[in-house]
Amino acid sequence: MRNPLAALARKLGTQRRLMGASRAIIATDRQLHRWFGGRISLVGLAGLPSLRLTTTGRRSGLPRSTNLLYYPHGSEFVLTGSNWGRPKNPAWTHNLRDNPKATVALRGREIEVKARELEGAEYDRMWAELLEFWPGYEMERATAGRELPVFVLTRS
Repeated sequence: MRNPLAALARKLGTQRRLMGASRAIIATDRQLHRWFGGRISLVGLAGLPSLRLTTTGRRSGLPRSTNLLYYPHGSEFVLTGSNWGRPKNPAWTHNLRDNPKATVALRGREIEVKARELEGAEYDRMWAELLEFWPGYEMERATAGRELPVFVLTRS
């Protein structure tokens, strides 16, 4: 049986007030990750696919982790650098551009991946799929005033 909260989450994702709650959502998700060892996330409770991305900081060289909504595309993971509609790309996008090797954790299980940023026609095709998956990306792109970077992560 599908989680009925997923449809509600997608609807809420098109509401500007959700972007205003981003800090509280991120903090709650981070706390759930700590309490449950990565097996439970706020996005996951809402019936949506989530992962924990760990990149290498491009300046520090240290591991940097963040919980993200992802689009499952076959055996690949698709990430969108929406940054909740903020004008700048999230730090993880810069880290992946500098070093495409990363780790994703799904329900606490780690998988080595390699990232590739999409461009041109490939970006356009994936963007259409992403809007079907998470319609709120269009609002976030308009609010941010920038094209949202899209990365495909493939198992290493």
